Amino acid sequence: MASILDEYEDSLSRSAVLQPGCPSVAIPHSGYVNAQLEEEVPIFTKQRFDFTPSDRITSLVVSCNHLCVSLGKDVLLRIDLGKGNQPNHVELGRKDDSKVHKMFLDPTGSHLLIALSSTEVLYVNRNGQKVRPLARWKGQLVESVGWNKALGTENSTGPILVGTAQGQIFEAELSASEGGLFGPAPDLYFRPLYVLNEEGGPAPVCSLEAERGPDGRGFVIATTRQRLFQFIGRAAAEGTEAQGFSGLFAAYTDHPPPFREFPSNLGYSELAFYVPKLRSAPRAFAWMMGDGVLYGSLDCGRPDSLLSEEKVWEYPEGVGPGASPPLAIVLTQFHFLLLLVDRVEAVCTLTGQVVLRDHFLEKFGPLKHMVKDFSTGQLWAYTERAVFCYHVQRESRDVWRTYLDMNRFDLAKEYCRERPDCLDTVLAREADFCFRQRRYLESAHCYAQTQSYFEEIALKFLEARQEEALAEFLQRKLASLKPGERTQATLLTTWLTELYLSRLGALQGDPEALNLYRETRERFRTFLSSPRHKEWLFASRASIHELLASHGDTEHMVYFAVIMQDYERVVAYHCQHEAYKEALAVLARHRDPQLFYKFSPILIRHIPCELVDAWIEMGSRLDARQLIPALVNYSQGGESRQVSQAIRYMEFCVNVLGETEQAIHNYLLSLYARGQPASLLAYLEQAGASPHRIHYDLKYALRLCAEHNHHHACVHVYKVLELYEEAVDLALQVDVDLAKQCADLPEEDEELRKKLWLKIARYVVQKEEDVQTAMACLASCPLLKIEDVLPFFPDFVTIDHFKEAICSSLKAYNQHIQELQREMEEATASAQRIRRDLQELRGRYGTVEPQDKCATCDFPLLNRPFYLFLCGHMFHADCLLQAVRPGLPAYKQARLEELQRKLGAAPPPAKGSTRAKEAEGGAAAGGPSREQLKADLDELVAAECVYCGELMIRSIDRPFIDPQHYEEEYLSWL
Repeated sequence: MASILDEYEDSLSRSAVLQPGCPSVAIPHSGYVNAQLEEEVPIFTKQRFDFTPSDRITSLVVSCNHLCVSLGKDVLLRIDLGKGNQPNHVELGRKDDSKVHKMFLDPTGSHLLIALSSTEVLYVNRNGQKVRPLARWKGQLVESVGWNKALGTENSTGPILVGTAQGQIFEAELSASEGGLFGPAPDLYFRPLYVLNEEGGPAPVCSLEAERGPDGRGFVIATTRQRLFQFIGRAAAEGTEAQGFSGLFAAYTDHPPPFREFPSNLGYSELAFYVPKLRSAPRAFAWMMGDGVLYGSLDCGRPDSLLSEEKVWEYPEGVGPGASPPLAIVLTQFHFLLLLVDRVEAVCTLTGQVVLRDHFLEKFGPLKHMVKDFSTGQLWAYTERAVFCYHVQRESRDVWRTYLDMNRFDLAKEYCRERPDCLDTVLAREADFCFRQRRYLESAHCYAQTQSYFEEIALKFLEARQEEALAEFLQRKLASLKPGERTQATLLTTWLTELYLSRLGALQGDPEALNLYRETRERFRTFLSSPRHKEWLFASRASIHELLASHGDTEHMVYFAVIMQDYERVVAYHCQHEAYKEALAVLARHRDPQLFYKFSPILIRHIPCELVDAWIEMGSRLDARQLIPALVNYSQGGESRQVSQAIRYMEFCVNVLGETEQAIHNYLLSLYARGQPASLLAYLEQAGASPHRIHYDLKYALRLCAEHNHHHACVHVYKVLELYEEAVDLALQVDVDLAKQCADLPEEDEELRKKLWLKIARYVVQKEEDVQTAMACLASCPLLKIEDVLPFFPDFVTIDHFKEAICSSLKAYNQHIQELQREMEEATASAQRIRRDLQELRGRYGTVEPQDKCATCDFPLLNRPFYLFLCGHMFHADCLLQAVRPGLPAYKQARLEELQRKLGAAPPPAKGSTRAKEAEGGAAAGGPSREQLKADLDELVAAECVYCGELMIRSIDRPFIDPQHYEEEYLSWL
């Protein structure tokens, strides 16, 4: 029964709920669940630590999740809260009556100092069991320790500050190295730095805190019962020999440091810091002294003082020097907690209101002290018989309401940023506040972020005649719309455009408002060109163009069209106003081929040269075929200037871009034929004489040249078409030399060449009637003889005119006869040599040795019928047959099979000569003899050596393995 009562009392002692700066809101158990249910969870939740001390608790410290408790006068209990291990007991080994005065634990939880009432100090390291006295510290009653957060490690504390009850501040350093029996002491040094005075004499150093600023400066805050001192100076750099605080305190040898003093005192004081994260710079401080709690921010960047935004919160009713004095103080982000003998009171640092009074049961005894673990944020309070832990949960969840009541809207928004409903409330309150303060633009900015009724806000600005603020509100509402809200977007963009246009129209005629007009115009253009509004403006572009047209604002019509990339409208506008160069500038700047195709027919009539320059600048981005209609329409006037511009662009397409389209080349031909005949023939000759490489239509080119009487060009086209007779006929009308060139073109057809030259000779003889010229023509072609051209001459021409030609012809005939005789003699000599070689071959023979082997199968040669070749290779008849067969053509392979079949069917030769003759006679009567078949077979198979003849040469590109049998061969190797 007793245990049940204890548990009930403990549960009562653990209930504590905090609502900073505002009353709690009751949430009914029935109805819909909403976001306010999270407020039922207390911010400060007390929990008794599962620990029953064997003796009364005299002191407790905690740091880095490491709890140290002194029991009685001789037992030290250490608990690792993170691992949940069993408590570690350490005997202090004190035989005298000294008691534990205070304990100090560094931020790493590694170095523990135990100050005894006998002015002795003991040192215990986290990783050791040995309690080591600090000899240099003896004689000093330690009241406070300022740990070195920057240089402190698990093995060394670095330079630290020590405050005593005699008002002295010492600098010391401790090392965890134990060494042997005569090893080094843990206190490396212990030297005095400064003495704090109060009311004419030394005063106990109640608190010490040392910090390092971001610029390398050092800060030390020390408190006595009534004063708070600040020491500011350049701290020694890390890695130097003098890393301590001696240089910082030396600056105050001749003059006292700045301090804050209050008349009343408790006989002691305590300083608490708020540190957001372990080893980070502290953000705020709270000093518990006689007149109340001095609270403020800490700013390491200030040159003269570390403290800022200071204010004194008086103690709550019933707390203070004359009533129940506070024993300790701890500081959280928005509260400081005062420890009294029987309770804990939490005060909001924003309002000074008491938000928590947590009473403790008498059975646990009076409260002794309260400390904070900066690594976890947990708060620890203890009595002589129990230890309690306060967990802080979401302390900032309701702070926004406090800041909202203080009209500190920025901070209120910061602390409710993740709660849209609360953020909307803050924004609405801020918007109303700014509206009352006539800060309409700021009000519009806030209203646009709330869920307030759109119509109500808009009417509110209209009634106040604040069109500028209304425009700001509409712009921000427009930016917050979702992609599916097209109707709202169209409404807002149209309304905004109307507001700006009306404003510009009102200011445009007022010379005194010129600057305001320019400013409004810039804002309007910024609105039109804003990337945030681009989607909505694009969707509403038709309505906006109508508005701009109704106001007659052509300048912004063009500006808006450019922004919307509606360049077609811009170009059309310039063309309507005959600003053709401006239109071309827009086309050239945005390089849209479709716009070039659409507006080129208009622009080429007014600025042809500039337009062609733009076409050339566009290069291959333009399809020249789609520009031909514009060029045709322009060049129909027939002026040389018009034709020259068209030719210039077509030449660029052909010569630079390498266009091969037939339409382009045909059009260029037509331009040449009409405007530049001299360039026509050059173009045709440059295109070449191969029909497969020519890109223009030959028949069209022929008709075009004929229509314009360009005979030289026609002759060239005839030559390309290989119509040589037509080419010669037309060339004779122009130039005989040109006809001669055409007559020599059919090099492989001598009959045609002779015919063409006869045409030329007939023309020369009949038209020019010049025998000498005809003879010269005869000399130009070796195919023509004098007898070929004689019929063309008239009868009255005497033989004297042909004397030389006849003599030359006779000489040529005589020379030809001599060449024929020489060839006959050479043929006769060659035949005689062949007969002699055949006689010699009949007598040639070869020797076969018994050990000779077949070149294919490598078996003895004499075992079967064989063949012997002059090159020395020997083959069995069947082996040679198998080697030769794959290399023979298909028809020879068929012939080979037929011969083998006939040999197999022929009767074997008889032994007697009479029967052999009879067999030969029978074969002669019924078909080829066996000997004839064998001879035919030898001619196919043994015509040449299979290794040395043409068969081997022809098989050089044949694969070693037949592709049809490759897979089978591949599998056989696996």
